[in-house]
Order: sequence, then structure tokens, then C-alpha cells
Amino acid sequence: MKIMKHQRSIAILLTMLTIFTVSCGAPQKDTAHFSNTQTKSAAKNSSASSQIQDFHNFAQTHDTFTTTLIQKRNDDSAIPAPPEELFDLVHYPSKVGDLAAYISCDPKDGQKHPIIIWIVGGWGNRIDDFPWVYPEWENDQTGSAFWQSGLLTMYPSFRGGNGNPGYFEALFGEIDDVVSAYEYAASLPYVDPDRIYLGGHSTGGTRALLASEYTDKFRAVFCFGAVDEIKYHNNTQFTFDKSNENEHIMRSPIYWLDNIKTPTFLIEGSDGNSENLERMLQASQNDNIHGFVIEDADHFSVLAPLTKLFAQKILTDTGEEPNISVTQEELDEAMKQEPSIPIPVMTSHRIEELGLTFSCPYLWEIAPDEEDDSLLIAYSRYEEDNPWDMSVLYISTYTPEEDSYLHGLATYLNQEGFDAKEIAINGHPAIDASTMLQNNDGENFYQRYVALQNDSLCVDFTFLVHESFLEEADALFQTVIDSISFDRSE
Repeated sequence: MKIMKHQRSIAILLTMLTIFTVSCGAPQKDTAHFSNTQTKSAAKNSSASSQIQDFHNFAQTHDTFTTTLIQKRNDDSAIPAPPEELFDLVHYPSKVGDLAAYISCDPKDGQKHPIIIWIVGGWGNRIDDFPWVYPEWENDQTGSAFWQSGLLTMYPSFRGGNGNPGYFEALFGEIDDVVSAYEYAASLPYVDPDRIYLGGHSTGGTRALLASEYTDKFRAVFCFGAVDEIKYHNNTQFTFDKSNENEHIMRSPIYWLDNIKTPTFLIEGSDGNSENLERMLQASQNDNIHGFVIEDADHFSVLAPLTKLFAQKILTDTGEEPNISVTQEELDEAMKQEPSIPIPVMTSHRIEELGLTFSCPYLWEIAPDEEDDSLLIAYSRYEEDNPWDMSVLYISTYTPEEDSYLHGLATYLNQEGFDAKEIAINGHPAIDASTMLQNNDGENFYQRYVALQNDSLCVDFTFLVHESFLEEADALFQTVIDSISFDRSE
């Protein structure tokens, strides 16, 4: 059994920047060329020099600039198969080659649908099972509110991640990858190319903001916790030449805000990186930028309530031109809503020799008990303090001694303090019982016990969870119970 864990989680002064080039370790002033130690790219970067000094055309400057990577990092982490009939694992073409992504399955209704590309925080360029983990209300970085609302969603990986070609470029080449993800989504027959949105959080929010400065292809962009200058990110993750100021400028949104032509929403909690947001709002008068600081919130707590709000905004944004708008009052009101905990993504599991099929959470493992291989245990691969990860399911089978076994069992359980009743599950006689148990440390656990009979076979489903998660976990248990079925033929 898992052990319960108890845990919880201005103005900017724009100064003239002197452009330097590095030669033999000694910096020398050079206003004629864009600083880059690679001689072969000097001519190309020279054409970008005058533009970056004016902080003018980001797309053109980005395309003519060659970044210098002093560390060539990548990873080859495997990509988990996504939940069937919910997401597909695809590969989208980019400047460095094909990159992996999760994308919502084709609804197969003959319609074109809006889609959001969601970029998670952190510096990793890979994808894994994060879209389907428990969405902590105070720290929901999954972006799952979008697809939970029925909106198509794409989670792209980037260069260097998941064995993708290329290397981590720390907010430079990844911007090209975001645009490539857009092009892929726009090519899909079930996606409306005029209603492709972009969003991200933290480093993902900064990537989304730079992409909004680079291109006007997205219908609207939502940036949670973006920084104004890359120096406010974790510089241990910088793979570029940190001594070259131009490398920093190319990755810092504040220098390129006037390039934004798409409605772009900047959101941050007052206890998060709000100073970054305030500096950007004061640095530009661009009417396409809409910034909001959420009082008494932090870098993470704004996500769950406000991604849910923006999902609804996107679904109703159906005109020829973008019509998404939001007020401070709307955002503040959304922050007051009660936590909403969805049922996890479920996947079907079949025990062939029993003719038994049932659904359980996608993130659960099912394995024989180490001491009794006739007993199956289903549990989450994670151990966070939430009802999905702290619940355990035991499944056992046996042959009852008499035809009235279930009736007698219900009577016995009621005598033992259970609340037991006789029911039917998908046409099979069953009993449904529940009680509270206490361990040696005085902690209470909720147990729900379901036994159902299929001809000469009985199957027991025993659920167990800490009492603090009873309400949410019981809804999950009910979903599993409702999915139980047997083949009619023996």
C-alpha cells in the first residue's frame, strides 16, 4: 500500500547596448558586425546587426542570425504511447527534421475545428505523459483544461528532445519549431487553419511570446508567466554563448514587443514573475498586448482556473476575425471558482482468460501481487498526494460455493459494519459495499468493495484510498465499476 504523503505544494530603462565580439578571450567593441565567433556566419550576422540594434524586425533578424551553441545537449527519452482514441503520436516536419508531438485525434465528423498548441514550462524539449497526470488546482501545468473542454490540443516536442534531430537552443531554434507545429496543424483536414491558437507557461510562455513576435499566423496567444529578458530564466540551462549580448537579445521578448500583430494575453500572479509582465507593459504601447496581474496568486495558481476560462473563450471565438477579450474582473472572478477535479483519462484493460474487460486510469499499472499471482493490483505510476495517485485497486477471482453466495455475502458484510447492498452491473448480479478502515498509525482509509458474478465465476474489485480523497476517488471508482463487462460466451 502506498504511504500517504502530506505536502503542498516600474518602468524599464532601455539603454543603448554596446555590441561586442569575442576574439582570443578579450572583448572588443564592434559596431559593424553582429557578434559571433564563427567566421563562416559573419556575413550573415552582419546583415542582422543594424536591425537588432534598433530592436525592430524580429522575424527578419531571427532568420538572419546564427546562434552559437557552446553546449550541444539533447535527450533520447522514449515517448509513451498516448491514450487511444484521444491523442495520436505524430511527427511534424521542421527545419531540423521531423519532431514528435501529441495531437488530438480526428473527431471524424467532417468538420474543421479550432486547436491550441500548448507549450509546457521547463527547459526540456521532450514530451511524456504530463498531459494526463493529475491536474493540481494550485499548479496545473498540463494544459488539460483545453482538451477536457472539447478543444483540439497539440503538445509539440522540440529539437533535441525525445531523440529528435538537433540540440537544445534555449529559446532560439525552438521558435522555428513552434511555427512548424502551426504549419503541421494547419495542414490537417479536421483543423480550421484560421483558428489555431498558441499558449504556454513559464519557459513555455516565453516561447509562445517570442513566437507571437515572430509570426502573426496564430489567431490568439496566451502566455502565462513569460519573462521579459532571458536572464530571468535559469541560466544553467543556457546552451548558447552567454558572453554574447546579442544571443540574449534574440531570446528576450521585451526587445520585440512592437512586432506583435496577434491578440496576445500576458498573465501572471502578483506573487510570481509579475515584475517581468509590468516591465513589458510599460515598454510598449502595442494594442495587441493585453496584460493582467492576478492578485494573491503565484506563478502556478493562475493556470487551472484561467486555462479553463480561455478554453471557453476559444470555443466561442467563431467570427471571421478574432473576438477574444477578457477583463480583469472576469479573471478575478474565474480565480474564485471551486477546484474542479476531472475523472482521469481511462484506458480499457482486458483479462482474456476471464472474458473480463474494465477501464482504469491511463497512468495506472496493473500487475500480479508479488506474493499471490492470482491477485492483480492496479496503481498509479506516481505517488503524489491526490486521489488518482493514492488510490489502489485489488482484483481477485474465485468460484463461489453456492448460488446464493452474493446475497449471503451482503448480509455478512452488513453485520461487519459495511454499508452493503445488492445491485446489478451491466446485467450481472453484484454487491456494492463500503466502510472505513484504520491503520496502525491511526489514519483512516476508505474501502469500497464490489463483487459480481458471471455464471460460475466471481470477481472482486477492492478499492482503497486515504479518507482525505474519498469524494474524488469514489467518483473514479464508480467509473471503473460502470465499465466492468464480461463476454456472454464461456
